[in-house]
Amino acid sequence: MAKHQFQTEVNQLLNLIVHSLYSHKEIFLRELISNSSDALDKLKYLTLTDEEFKSLPFDPRIDVEFTEDGDEKTLTVRDTGIGMNSEELVESLGTIAKSGTREFLGKLTGDTRKDSNLIGQFGVGFYSVFMVADKAEVISRKAGEEKAWKWISDGKGEFEITEAERDTQGTTVILHLGEEGREYASRWQIEQVVKKYSNHIAFPIFLHYTRTEYDDKGKEKGKTPTTEQINSAAALWKRPKAEITEEEYREFYKTISHDTEDPLFYLHTRAEGTLEYTTLFFVPKNAPFDMYQVDYRPGVKLYVKRVFITDDEKELMPTYLRFVRGIIDSEDLPLNVSREILQQNRIMAKIRESSVKKILTEFARVAQEEPEKWLEFIKEFNRPLKEGLYSDYGNREQLLELVRFKSTKAEGWTSLAEYKERMLPDQKAIYYITGDNDSTLRNSPLLEAYRRKDIEVLVMSEDVDELVIPMVGTYKETELKAVNRSDAGEDLKEKKDKKKDKELQPVIDRMKKVLGDQVKDVVTSVRLADSPSCIVVDESDPTMKMAQMMKAMGNLNMPEVKPILEINPDHAIVLRMKDLEADDRFADAAFLLLDQALLVEGAPVKDPAEFVKRLNRVMETAL
Repeated sequence: MAKHQFQTEVNQLLNLIVHSLYSHKEIFLRELISNSSDALDKLKYLTLTDEEFKSLPFDPRIDVEFTEDGDEKTLTVRDTGIGMNSEELVESLGTIAKSGTREFLGKLTGDTRKDSNLIGQFGVGFYSVFMVADKAEVISRKAGEEKAWKWISDGKGEFEITEAERDTQGTTVILHLGEEGREYASRWQIEQVVKKYSNHIAFPIFLHYTRTEYDDKGKEKGKTPTTEQINSAAALWKRPKAEITEEEYREFYKTISHDTEDPLFYLHTRAEGTLEYTTLFFVPKNAPFDMYQVDYRPGVKLYVKRVFITDDEKELMPTYLRFVRGIIDSEDLPLNVSREILQQNRIMAKIRESSVKKILTEFARVAQEEPEKWLEFIKEFNRPLKEGLYSDYGNREQLLELVRFKSTKAEGWTSLAEYKERMLPDQKAIYYITGDNDSTLRNSPLLEAYRRKDIEVLVMSEDVDELVIPMVGTYKETELKAVNRSDAGEDLKEKKDKKKDKELQPVIDRMKKVLGDQVKDVVTSVRLADSPSCIVVDESDPTMKMAQMMKAMGNLNMPEVKPILEINPDHAIVLRMKDLEADDRFADAAFLLLDQALLVEGAPVKDPAEFVKRLNRVMETAL
């Protein structure tokens, strides 16, 4: 007998489950049956594709039984799936073998509904058994091996592994039910939970119980051991849509996604002709917790002729649709398709291309016909769609209609199409501003003249905007222009600009000399109304924000971006600088105009200590 300590993260998780999630304790049975279904899926695939397993006796089934005699009540779930050896038992039930575990635990909220959802999504649903059990035993024998192993734990910090006996491959989970779980030693409770959550598991689930028989007078005449199949065991996605209820779709989604919420919407299609395949895709209400992790868990399962192939293949969906959950079932792929072949397979490429187009078409329908639901979607998945603008050139036009932005004119979210409808008659471009913070951007001096002229500006505060939008370039033949670039003032030009330029040229020349290589240029501004200065970048340079992002990503060879300082020819500070003769006071004013413009745009001041000294000198003179 070998004793083991649970991994620290498992202990934290067990503590949370046992103490926080009793209101959703019935999910333990869903999780156990789902695990059994996965194990059967994996072995079925091997018996059809691997010579070593083709001769293996395989009767795919899940059996559930219970005892309710006396004080000891147990619930047992058995399968004939692929099974586990001792090392796999430790790995599967003693550790959370996935990076980002601490981040996951940090996301737990104390809200039982949200937390039970996270636990299921994270793939550690087995631990939910300790909501109902004082002790759990797992007896497993891996397919192709002779030895069986038993894992035992009370969920309080330790588990034991010993050798055991099992007639066939597969796994048996025996739960010794505690006070919180006694109600599940009941035929009616088990049937209710299985039909609610697991009716469409593709393998038969048999319930074993004792049937009591009565005579005509209602007197008990005997008890008969009974075995009864309690699920439909049909692949839901292969049934005609007209025969499937909304409730069935919702519960099927919860089974494959381990989500406790209903899906936001779904799409069920069948293709016939040159290629035959069925797809059933769901969009969750909430973004998966690992959506922005490199090792995110893919959400789409691949089947071939209803035989499960993989649920760990990121190539089934483009990365920007990684939040989609569902099924692809092909009639044309070979059963023994390998991962390497899958990535280059012509049939799979066509299925993927067609599936993406169908999903985006459904997105467009929801956006058009159910705008409130689309706003729910945008709240969770706007950013991944924007990633698609960068990575999926073939569908960029459709994605441009789907993404949404904040704006200086519209409340909430707006589309590019809606922006175009609101453009002024002689407006030449779609204007936008990018940066870190929505509030900071809305108060940027760069927007002052656009407001004065009633020109709308899109406010883009997601980091992906900085990468994607400049690459998009145009929308329906209208150029997208960043207001923090030197060439964005076309709609702001006025006749008097040249005269002001000439009047201020001596000030500009002095500022260029003082600031030296701190700036690329100093020019008069057409975009400032109330502020004395702002910074922009040359149209050929990356923005200050982009340069910061590239350095943060490890690009240390990124050349320093020198800003162009724009000064307001009508501002009192700039006008008084014309009359400043003292070089030191003029230099302080010039550097402060640059530094304050940098700060407003969220860029760092090059020398904070010198900035404070200059500020103090100017304040001292003013006071």
